[in-house]
Amino acid sequence: MSRFRTRPRLPRLLAAAAAAATAVALLPTTAASAQPAVPQASQSPFVQTHVPTLVARATLSADHLEPGPASGALASPGNGRTGPWDGQVIPGFSAAIDNGDGTFWAQPDNGFGSKGNSADFLLRNYLVRPDWQTAAGGTGEIRIERFVSYNDRNHVLDFPIVNDGTADRLLTGADFDIESVVKAKDGTFWVGEEFGPFLLHFDADGTLLQKPFSLDGAKSPQNPYLQPGETPRVRASRGFEALAASVNGRYLYPVVEGSFADDPDLRRREIREFDTRAGAYTGRSWSYQTDQEPNVIGDAFTVRNDVLLLVERDDFEGEQAVTKRVYQVDLRRTDADGYLQKTLVLDALRIANPDGIGAGDGYGTGEIYSLPVQSFETVVQLKDGRLLIGNDNNYPGNDARIPGTPDDTEMAIIDLTKTKIEPSPVTLIGHRGASGHRPEHTLASYETAIVQCADYIEPDVVSTKDGVLVARHENEIGGTTDVAAHPEFAARRTTKTIDGAAITGWFTEDFTLAELRTLRAKERLPQTRPANTAFDGLYVIPTLDEVLDLARHSVSCDGRPVGVYPETKHPSYFDSIGLSLEEPLVAALRANGLDRADAPVIVQSFETANLRELDGLTDVALAQLVNSSGRPYDFTLAGDPRTYKDLVTPAGLADIASYADGVGVEKSALIPRTADGRLGAPTSVIADAHAAGLTVHGWTFRAENQFLPVEFRSSADPNAYGDLAGEVAAFIGAGMDGVFSDHPDIAAITIDTVTLTG
Repeated sequence: MSRFRTRPRLPRLLAAAAAAATAVALLPTTAASAQPAVPQASQSPFVQTHVPTLVARATLSADHLEPGPASGALASPGNGRTGPWDGQVIPGFSAAIDNGDGTFWAQPDNGFGSKGNSADFLLRNYLVRPDWQTAAGGTGEIRIERFVSYNDRNHVLDFPIVNDGTADRLLTGADFDIESVVKAKDGTFWVGEEFGPFLLHFDADGTLLQKPFSLDGAKSPQNPYLQPGETPRVRASRGFEALAASVNGRYLYPVVEGSFADDPDLRRREIREFDTRAGAYTGRSWSYQTDQEPNVIGDAFTVRNDVLLLVERDDFEGEQAVTKRVYQVDLRRTDADGYLQKTLVLDALRIANPDGIGAGDGYGTGEIYSLPVQSFETVVQLKDGRLLIGNDNNYPGNDARIPGTPDDTEMAIIDLTKTKIEPSPVTLIGHRGASGHRPEHTLASYETAIVQCADYIEPDVVSTKDGVLVARHENEIGGTTDVAAHPEFAARRTTKTIDGAAITGWFTEDFTLAELRTLRAKERLPQTRPANTAFDGLYVIPTLDEVLDLARHSVSCDGRPVGVYPETKHPSYFDSIGLSLEEPLVAALRANGLDRADAPVIVQSFETANLRELDGLTDVALAQLVNSSGRPYDFTLAGDPRTYKDLVTPAGLADIASYADGVGVEKSALIPRTADGRLGAPTSVIADAHAAGLTVHGWTFRAENQFLPVEFRSSADPNAYGDLAGEVAAFIGAGMDGVFSDHPDIAAITIDTVTLTG
């Protein structure tokens, strides 16, 4: 579903696609450097933001063939296609160059993914002319005008190639894996390559001019110069996927797609500088940190001196996709850890499509356009400031749009439209992400919540054996990961007493982070949410640092930074085993620049003592969680007879206000249910909390009938969706300030409907 901001004085805004960014590199005025800010009372209630909007699209059939010898004899079959094919396949474009006249140079990679299966694929650079489909019309077809074939007819290479004995010595995908390209001012092409990784220099007709330039001190397993016993530092197929050039063309900036094999930080990606005049690396390098360890760098483009756009992507496609983003970095700006500071320019999973361009072409082509392909590998800033994005379709294997049908090659133009948004007065918290749509506490769940217009994402925080905070609902992980399927961890199944209850299973505090990384998340409620089980086994367990990174590099549908709402789980228990949660939590906030009073962060806990401790450790907002029954476990340990019910009396709320800024209350304590399961009359808790100066956020709002009051259920099926919107509206009508929901999409539309028309 989409979220609309429809105040009469505003243009109709597709807010589910509005979460893109300040796009500072793309704006022509000096005001472009401004960051989105939370409005203050004395300021305008509106937030300025840039809404990525699809304005043009063109495709080339996945099955298109160009003249040449048959290709794909050894390619892996997929989606009903089996090689060889009678001509040269175009397996998508891994890089593009804007010629400024309506044409583009568009370069495929090595063909079919490896040296072993790509010897019959000829390396080429195609001149293409898209007939863009726009709001005004157009066929939406990409036409191939001509191509240049990369070759070594001058016998530059000193190692064997497939076409060694021929006159033209045409290069193939078994010789090089070309992934990126820039055009020099003299018309020659510089190409980034993965098998070396190498920088290759070709003339305008595709002839290799010089020996490949090797990456200093780093080779891949496929490097032809790798010596016996030499350890490759560059991982297989993780070489120069991305390449940018300085504005004057003198310097090249190749980017290593993955982490070096010997780098202890698996999120680090290195950018090098190469001097084309000297024909050597300058020795300068920069470190970029990805959102999560498995992510790779897909492309790079220079927008002005020292300022680059980088494509960061994961390897998932279709509904599984999490990260398909364009970030901006400035080589002159690094953070305290030495990483380049990055700013979101485009989330390619949420692009407004008000004109319905490409509608009906499969997943991600509706009113929200997305590019959910595995290999998002092209970004170019056009002369008018708009972005061109495109894909490598890994023919015939990718089927992101229509399962079972190979993806077409796709090019799209994105306009970063400037608009004003009035943020909603009701806060929407994605409960464990969008846990009604993806397995909870995964980056997939958090990203889905952001796409669905959550203002905050909520990670539950527990500790590993080595003191790293990770996002899990509980420290027992038998129900949320595939740990039971790992025989190497069978002996770690045990029984522990957690907050007075005996629990049997596997516990995060018995695993190092490295060990947890070998596990994959799964759906916690498979009977209730069977659709979510399709994502079982895909996603790693994220660290709190990764969740904070995702949030601070994202922008909400309201045009503001996405907030994080971490809950410390079982703090007294973790204190008892020497793994205190509070200090590393504050350290993580500080490391991410979020340990400040105006940061979009709210820390919550069901216990009180640790919130009082946190009140002295950090300036971020705090929220006391309140259940409808029981008592905080630190009260039990201290012999304090008070219960949660005592906390929501006027006196209890006044005490909470001495150390916290708000309360997160189980919804039955706000509006209890009658004996027959319907909503009763609201209690005084909301009014009393407001009188004490506290905000009130209610939990948890879920769409399935079993979680809804009787009058909002659609049927006797406990797992069918009922009228969640009706329930949310009732609680907002009672004065609640914020909503924790597993289904942010439904809650977002409800909030807008109530607040914009109420």
